[in-house]
Amino acid sequence: MLLGLAAALAAAVLYGVAAILQASGARKVASVESLDPRVMARIMRQPTAMAALALMLVGFLLHLLAIRLVPLFLAQAGIAASLVITALLAVVLFHDRLTRTEWGAVVAVFGGLVLLATSAGSVGGTGSGGSLPVVLIAGIVTIALCAAVAVRSRSSLSTAALGLLAGFGYAVVGISGRILPDLTLRNLATAPATYTLVLGGSLAFFLYSLALQRGSVTLATTPMIVTQTVTPAAVGVLLLGDSVRSGWVPAAAIGFVVTVLAASALVRFEGTARPSGVPGSSPARDSPTPTV
Repeated sequence: MLLGLAAALAAAVLYGVAAILQASGARKVASVESLDPRVMARIMRQPTAMAALALMLVGFLLHLLAIRLVPLFLAQAGIAASLVITALLAVVLFHDRLTRTEWGAVVAVFGGLVLLATSAGSVGGTGSGGSLPVVLIAGIVTIALCAAVAVRSRSSLSTAALGLLAGFGYAVVGISGRILPDLTLRNLATAPATYTLVLGGSLAFFLYSLALQRGSVTLATTPMIVTQTVTPAAVGVLLLGDSVRSGWVPAAAIGFVVTVLAASALVRFEGTARPSGVPGSSPARDSPTPTV
């Protein structure tokens, strides 16, 4: 249990740093009104975006360890703590100030995680997941189709929709990681969950980059955090057999809700990045960044 939670928190640290780098790279590239993969290629030419991807890949390996050692509701809530890391980095690197409410949110995230860790029971099954990979494939196709519609708009609703869809993509990653078979090359090469994991993660990274390009960081990230945390947690409990200790269901529910809501309160720091070459300038937060 402790190893799984430690892996989730270590992954959260890497994801928190990667968030700043990803937003910095994405906002240096002109946004478009279609799911043009060339946009992703241009984003990935940015050194900060490449660094973000590298950190996310290492973070994912730790995340994968976590979701196979602890219930999904605990692993995903631990990943939500990446927003705490991003907020604290903004304080240290950019000299931002946290309000009392935000400091309270930092404490609440860790308090919620303590409740979840204390109440977590046994880890559910792994393996093929039965028909779940088929559902995940259908989910990825649905996410892509919805994104193709959402990206055509420049409204705030489009930003929120892309963030929401990115969250579902990352939810696919979490669920796929749980149902992977034994981690041998032969099994991984033939497991449908391997491909849903890669496709879901790639699509989510792309859609979140698009959301960051066109609108408010808060509007893009809040729905993403909620969906990527709640969806796998629900699947873990309802379909994969994750359990809560007897008599601890209310504590687990409170811990989960507190963690997600408190993390959402820190969303304004996600993607904080200073314009290059402008020491002491204000970080980009909730205002859309002009295309270049």
